[in-house]
This record gives sequence, C-alpha cells and structure tokens, in this order.
Amino acid sequence: MRARRFVQCDVFSPIPTQGNGLAVVVDGEGLSDAQLRTFAAWTNLAETTFLLPPQDPSADYKVRIMTPSREMLFAGHPTLGSCAAWLHTGGVPKNPNVVRQECGVGIVEIDISAEPPAFVAPPTQIRPIATAALESIITTLEIPPETVLHSAELENGPVWQALHLDSAAQVLALDSARVRWPAFKAIGLIGAHSDGAECDYEVRMLAPSSGMSEDPITGSLNAALAHWMYADGRLRGPVSVAQGTNIARHGRVTIRPNADGQKIYIGGHSHVVIEGTVHL
Repeated sequence: MRARRFVQCDVFSPIPTQGNGLAVVVDGEGLSDAQLRTFAAWTNLAETTFLLPPQDPSADYKVRIMTPSREMLFAGHPTLGSCAAWLHTGGVPKNPNVVRQECGVGIVEIDISAEPPAFVAPPTQIRPIATAALESIITTLEIPPETVLHSAELENGPVWQALHLDSAAQVLALDSARVRWPAFKAIGLIGAHSDGAECDYEVRMLAPSSGMSEDPITGSLNAALAHWMYADGRLRGPVSVAQGTNIARHGRVTIRPNADGQKIYIGGHSHVVIEGTVHL
C-alpha cells in the first residue's frame, strides 16, 4: 500500500458538480485487478479510472475504466475526465493539440486545442434492435409507438438500445423507474428540442449497469448516437445536447462532425473538484 495521486473530476457540465463525477487514480501502475475493482466499488461512482503507462508507443497514457461491478472498454466522461486529470497533474502530450489515450477499444484522440475539449467518437456498430426487445421497451416505458421515429442497437464498447423520439418533451416525460438492470440493456433516448431552445437535443440513458435508474451524462452514448444519426443523414453539422435534466443535473455535450464525416468530436467541460492522495 502506498500514497497515490488522486483527482475527482466533474465532467460534461459548464457548472462544477452539475455534471458526471469521475474518480481518477493517476498513479495506477502496480495495482491488481482485484484492487481496481475493490476501489471502484468503494467510490460508488458510475466510473473510476486508473492511469497507467501506455503499451502503444503512440499513446500518451493508458486508462482502465471500472464501474462498481465491471470493467468497461470505453466510456465518454471517463475519457474526458481522465485526460483533464492527467493534464492537471503534469501530463505533457506528445502533440500539444491532441492527447492520445489508450483504452479497451484502442487509441482515442482528444482534441485539446479548443474549448471544450472533445474526443473522437470511436467506431460504432449499427444494427436493428430485436423486435421483441423494442416492443418490450415501448411497452414498459409506455411510449406511444407513433412517437418512435428511429430505433437501432448501437455498440461502441458498451451496447445501447437507442430510440429517437419525436420530441425532447417525449424523452423527458418517460419514467426511468420502470426499467431495471439486468432486465434491459442500457436504453438510450434522444429527441429534438423546439427551435430557439438552449440545446438542440435532449438525451437520457436508462438502466445503466452500475445500478442507477438513470445516468447523469453519458459521453459514450452520445458518441454512438452521433455516428448513427450521421450514417442516417440526420446529423450534418454541430449540435448541442442536454442530459441529466430529470435528475437535476446540467449536462451539456457538444457533437461536431468534421467536414468529411470521417471524425465526429464529442466535447464537454471537465472540472477538478477534489485533489489529493489515496492509499492503495
């Protein structure tokens, strides 16, 4: 056991403590898998990350992402929050404009040249939702079937059952208490706000594996939704997303495809709110 640098960040909100909390053990080298799992369960946050020396020579560092119950290959707010913690504690990227983070899905690039920082959304597999699963979601959440504009199963590390509804109001009206893990895979919902609203879309993520009924802000879901919408021709320029509204969070995510659509950037602010050492 030794003292290790520790940072807790708040991610995907311009307002500290109104986003999604992330615990980051900056000196994660030498910890066993059991120690990683135990500490992540103890923090009881949606995710805890551990920073390690990279194995890929092109990367600046490696991250392992743990929920209280399992390891994740990729997640959005742990990507931006880990990057912010690494820079805050003295990390210097090989490229001054881009941090290259190694994780379970490979190398994820984070553009730090502008505010807010944004990661390149990893590739997303897009396939139909099984008919029975879609019907179960619609029935359980009491979604009027005519309000479901599009649906798909998306995979970018996590697997999402995604529904694009006809309005942000319909997304916000649904009762997250109706769905429970593990009866459902994680459910992603998106709907457009009316013209003139602060944000273009409202997103919710229900039944996360960490046991909460609703995730405050979910970068990996927004990344998967962005790839899906771009592939279908529903995303052609930058948009802004609100998430966490129903649980009193002020989550804000930016989505920005580059000119040729080869990269889609998912951005958000990160704030260091706690800094010190942890004995592990």
